[in-house]
Amino acid sequence: MRLAALVLGAGLSGMFGGSAAAPEDDRRAYVQFFQARFPAVPLDDYVLGSFMLNAAGRRHYEDIMAFPPFEPDIDRGRALWETPFPNGRTYADCLPDGGRMLAGTYPRYDAEQRRVVTFEMLLNRCRTDNGEAAYRYDDRDTMGVLTAYARTLSDGMRMAIRVESPEAVARYEAGRAFFERRIGQMNFSCANCHVQNAGRVMRMEVISPALGQAPHFPVFRGGDALYTLHARYTRCMEQVRAEPLPMGSETFNDLEYFHSYMSNGLPLKASVYRR
Repeated sequence: MRLAALVLGAGLSGMFGGSAAAPEDDRRAYVQFFQARFPAVPLDDYVLGSFMLNAAGRRHYEDIMAFPPFEPDIDRGRALWETPFPNGRTYADCLPDGGRMLAGTYPRYDAEQRRVVTFEMLLNRCRTDNGEAAYRYDDRDTMGVLTAYARTLSDGMRMAIRVESPEAVARYEAGRAFFERRIGQMNFSCANCHVQNAGRVMRMEVISPALGQAPHFPVFRGGDALYTLHARYTRCMEQVRAEPLPMGSETFNDLEYFHSYMSNGLPLKASVYRR
């Protein structure tokens, strides 16, 4: 009944229900909805974004990824990652398994901090624990390229976001609520574009499904413009003529928590080309 209500245009409350539901029930409904809408598309292909629905676009993507023009940015991120802090430690020393196969478990709810912690926040915690100033979320040349490299260390791992405690569920629900909320002069929500209108064409571009979006960020649009996931959220708000929230804000962190959980089980493929 929830899925039927969504298809009939009743809104995302039709998919997820008006009250809190188990996150895993939400995720199953989400996947079932998209598989019914695009039955010929293998589930793992959702990490390709709109290229999963466009054979010519996918070939172009594969050609670009064979020789990525943004490799210098990844190299700059690697240089930041490998440069020791003044105390001699590195980012790899801060993180389990040197940061490998880790990014797909973030965001996480941190019970001590009583908030959602994103992968960028984890990197900044490493910096401050080692006597360095935190990077700004919106700084492409520091946090942007560092995240772009660090997430490539988890390429191929399956997303494994956990929502377990009542407090974690509350943050997940807050993210879900923002995903469904209509905002801006155009009165759109994330769900309007990337669930209800996924696969349709707007401004000469195919609208990508929300399923599979979180695992493929950061992206390089046009081959050189680096967009983290929060930068994309900011741009979406601008496009619907809403006042953007700050990158790294609690609302965006909660949104990322929900958004990422919906892609659990899909392979992470960070730092990729998008048109």
